[in-house]
Amino acid sequence: MSPEDRAIDLITHWLTGQIDDDRLRAELSPDDFSGDAAEAVRELLDELDSPAESPGRRQMVGRETVEVLALG
Repeated sequence: MSPEDRAIDLITHWLTGQIDDDRLRAELSPDDFSGDAAEAVRELLDELDSPAESPGRRQMVGRETVEVLALG
């Protein structure tokens, strides 16, 4: 499985509540990607670390990250 496919799988499971924030943080790293994909993953992880962000915003960023990874 490619790093992109694995990340999409992880984020999708996170979006549907099958894994929690801690597991997503532990298994997802921007170092596995380059360019826009790395930036999108970094933004998602930053959202997870920001207590001020709403769950809806986090999910929106998660969906955007999936889109960036899928379009490569």
